[in-house]
Amino acid sequence: MSGQDHGDDGVSRRKVLECMTWAGTGVLWTVTGGVPRSLGIIDSAEAATAAAPGMTFLQISDSHVGFDKPANPNALGTLEEAVGKINAMPAKPSFMIHTGDITHLSKAAEFDNAERIISQTKLDVHYVPGEHDFIDEEVKLYRERYGRGTKGHGWYSFDAGGVHFVGLVNVVDLNAGGLGNLGAEQLAWLEDDLRGKSKSTPIVLFAHIPLWTVYPQWGWGTEDGGRALEYVKGFGSVTVLNGHIHQVMQKVEGNITFHTARSTAFPQPAPGAAPSPGPMKVEDTKLRSMLGVASINFKQNEQRLAIIDTPLQG
Repeated sequence: MSGQDHGDDGVSRRKVLECMTWAGTGVLWTVTGGVPRSLGIIDSAEAATAAAPGMTFLQISDSHVGFDKPANPNALGTLEEAVGKINAMPAKPSFMIHTGDITHLSKAAEFDNAERIISQTKLDVHYVPGEHDFIDEEVKLYRERYGRGTKGHGWYSFDAGGVHFVGLVNVVDLNAGGLGNLGAEQLAWLEDDLRGKSKSTPIVLFAHIPLWTVYPQWGWGTEDGGRALEYVKGFGSVTVLNGHIHQVMQKVEGNITFHTARSTAFPQPAPGAAPSPGPMKVEDTKLRSMLGVASINFKQNEQRLAIIDTPLQG
């Protein structure tokens, strides 16, 4: 399954599952010379040792502040637990990215509560919006808080630790259950942003909806994501980070490692395992094992990448 397969309604569930690696607690990925491989399931202490030293940053996603349904009556509380785990890390990360759905209903109070909790990390946070952050009547609350200095609907790039990061927006004019889209303007900007970058520069693309086709029947993919991926094919090390599907999935395609993160709010079913996506109620004792954060480490001299997923419990 390639980036060019987006929108292919004939992709079977079996084919989707063949194309990805399901990961659990403490699955460590490394990339050497642009070729990723999994080191398997290890405990968090071993993972932390294996990942250091180097530049480490965190990914957090799908906080859904304001959600209070049976799948998790206290999404703000589990976000607070995630922040507690971040603050307890023995080594402070360089920064954090949030891959969208900060809020559940794009209400000012939800954004306020999210900021109050996330700011307790005392980290610089780089945001991209989820579709739940763009549903206020004038679609302005996210942009007023996080869109300053960005282009278009909120895309931007920055450099850190020898890595080039690109935050993309694929949730504009999103139809219910429909695939994400980037649009011609953003794609032209992305091509220009990457022009002139050394092919040895590690690239990280991050957006809310996966840029690769996970399960088109549920809108889990980006309609024109393949075009964005064409622009990074010549780079030796590319990592694509997304949220939206509330579970860890990883796929390797050539020089590109794809990774989706857990939510801090509620889990969703595996592709095709339910009539539709959405909040999945699990036993209260299992909920926190299905929520969590991801820590990503780069060793610049080796172009080495490690992704460690840590659940809130377990």
